[in-house]
Amino acid sequence: MKKNYKQIPIGGMITKAGNSEEYKTGDWKSFKPERDEKKCTNCLICVNYCPENCIKVKNGKLNHFDLDYCKGCGICATECPFKAIVMELDTECEL
Repeated sequence: MKKNYKQIPIGGMITKAGNSEEYKTGDWKSFKPERDEKKCTNCLICVNYCPENCIKVKNGKLNHFDLDYCKGCGICATECPFKAIVMELDTECEL
């Protein structure tokens, strides 16, 4: 079972190397990425810039955003040369 950010040990201590996939850290984001499939050319530049490895590729094409780990930073949208990704308000976020 994956843990959310509220279950990270006090002080954010890394108790085990490479444990970031054990914690669902995307549940505090305010915005989430949305892709316009008509504008997207699958250049995958967004994948290279995503600091959380949330953009999943299948058969050489952008498949989906893993919102369990996406923090809503918007780097993917900023770096997309075709403006195919926009950040939209995440109505399910905890404010």
